[in-house]
Amino acid sequence: MLETASALISPPLPVVWPRFEQPLSLGIMASGNGSNLEAIAHSIERGELHARIGVVIYNNPGAGVAERASRLGLPAVLLNHRHYPSREALDHDIVQTLQAHGVDWVIMAGWMRCVTAVLIDAFAGQILNIHPSLLPSFPGLRAVDQALAAGVKVAGCTVHHVELAVDSGPAIMQAAVPLEPSDTPPTLQARIQVQEHRIYPAAIALAALENVN
Repeated sequence: MLETASALISPPLPVVWPRFEQPLSLGIMASGNGSNLEAIAHSIERGELHARIGVVIYNNPGAGVAERASRLGLPAVLLNHRHYPSREALDHDIVQTLQAHGVDWVIMAGWMRCVTAVLIDAFAGQILNIHPSLLPSFPGLRAVDQALAAGVKVAGCTVHHVELAVDSGPAIMQAAVPLEPSDTPPTLQARIQVQEHRIYPAAIALAALENVN
């Protein structure tokens, strides 16, 4: 049993990870502590995910992701959404920053801002997000709280393509996390995060492979 039988992943994690002619160039967008950034970086270090992280963009001053990026030796750029007159203006600077660092794939790892067509059109089909529920169930904010309030038996996480509607894009990979009778939002969130860290690197590789094919 893995993580109290919580590693029910569809599709299964690859036994042999795909390699590409050139490493994928990733731009990570995060608003919080950046644990998924670190999981992706370690997957690259282990030779599982054939990629490089070109830049980390964060929108909250003092966010933990900035410290993680520094420790990992990754360039990090603060684009504080509070300093922009509109979401489109913020996304315009995000696109410029990503392009300046040679990014091909945009990886949202806890990016807590809705994005606009400015970003989506610039990286059409190559923007991914991870959400702490088995989409299409419980989209939007506080997904873990939603799952507990609904009394479901199984929660989980989903890596999906990003479209304009929140958490609406096609799913790439999911992992199920059975609930326990004693679960609270923090305990369930912690077990879901274990699975996020496992599936996100694999989902990036799978999405890129599908894009090539």
